[in-house]
Amino acid sequence: MSVSPSVAVVGGGASGTLAAVHLLREARARAMPLEIVLIDQYGRHALGQAYSTTDPHHLLNACANKMSGLEDDPGHFLSWAHDDGLDVSASDYLPRRTYGRYLQDLLAGAEEWPVRVVRKVTGTVSALTRGRGVRVHLSGGGTVDAEAAVLALGNRSQSARLPVVDAGSPGYVADPWAPDALAGIRDGAPVLVLGTGLTMVDVAVTVTRAHPDTVVHAVSRHALLPRCHPRPVPPPVPTPVPDGPLGIGDLLRAVRRAVRDNGGDWYGVVDGLRPQVQSLWTRLSPDDQRRFLGLAARYWEVHRHRIPPVTAARIADLRATGRLRVLRGRLLGAEPGPGGLRARVGADGAVREIDVGWLVNATGPGADITRDPLLADLVADGVVRPDRLRLGLDAAPGGAVLDAGGDPDDRIFTLGPMLRGSLYETTAIPEIRAQAAALAPRLVETLASGARLPSPARGGHA
Repeated sequence: MSVSPSVAVVGGGASGTLAAVHLLREARARAMPLEIVLIDQYGRHALGQAYSTTDPHHLLNACANKMSGLEDDPGHFLSWAHDDGLDVSASDYLPRRTYGRYLQDLLAGAEEWPVRVVRKVTGTVSALTRGRGVRVHLSGGGTVDAEAAVLALGNRSQSARLPVVDAGSPGYVADPWAPDALAGIRDGAPVLVLGTGLTMVDVAVTVTRAHPDTVVHAVSRHALLPRCHPRPVPPPVPTPVPDGPLGIGDLLRAVRRAVRDNGGDWYGVVDGLRPQVQSLWTRLSPDDQRRFLGLAARYWEVHRHRIPPVTAARIADLRATGRLRVLRGRLLGAEPGPGGLRARVGADGAVREIDVGWLVNATGPGADITRDPLLADLVADGVVRPDRLRLGLDAAPGGAVLDAGGDPDDRIFTLGPMLRGSLYETTAIPEIRAQAAALAPRLVETLASGARLPSPARGGHA
């Protein structure tokens, strides 16, 4: 173990960064030494998938006044932007790479050398071994020992597990957020994107700007695109929901009634629901949660996770000029073709063949975390267990992961998208920073007390 108490944060994106920042601030308030070991697979510390983009046209999907990284200072990001010389208002949508710089500065500002520091490690975590502390195993053979660990893994992609496409096919981009994944798509060849959500929007914006002749075909089961943020944004509208046990039918009726009573304007209703989503989600039965995921989730997502007006205008222009073509259907298969790949798409009861140079998987987070190698092994060894929907990890209130027997671990925690099955609305900065702020005092108190668990070692190996 290190001289100072240490916490290994597995995942260097927004979730891991905000966890680290709030832990360091809590340690400073207690005048306590602390080392954070921030581990990121690609070395994109404080950036992760979302904020490592270098495309200036990839904008935040929330305005500046909602993006503070500090729970106790809601105007912090806006103040940082002004101090950085940016002419920005509270309602502006800044580039995501700018927000990445903010997270990097936030992390650096939370350090206080030499007693509260961040050690950055680049590597892929292959296992956790649990004893009196936590040992983090890296796929290259190294290890990181710490008193505690935070699994800040973000959205786990299943992009490499697409059975109808050979993962090694030339022109197939399994993960559009891998470093330089889209760099080669600038030859003007048609592009087929699987998915019509936020990732597809980013892919379409990038590849159509890279070459004036590029045409994007986007296919998904519903063919629904993210809605646009209005200007100005209307105030949130309360949605009265019945007390007591809640059924999916009750919830949908309450939302429809609120929209009707609001003159058909759904923006304020959706924004008014957001602070209630986690509590509403926990009131639904497991069966109703599954019904929601199957029947209503996509409709909620396109209304809740909206895009900035300038991005929406770009997408509208691409559709009007025929450079973005949206299909409702599914990919049946892809094989080598004259232009690179010939994709077979089932749409409207017919099979359509599309010759493309590139096929990009933008289908979003995986639907079963046990398909992720690291998490599958941790589950198999009983260190963690999936939530009942298998969307994330099962955890106690406050983020302590539950082991196979349902017991909370006081040395392994999680936050952010890993709590999707338990809380549903847990992928945006406001929810993540609140979780990080709540986690920090509990974990720092455990470290300060010097408590040790007598349990025998147990671990998972990839």
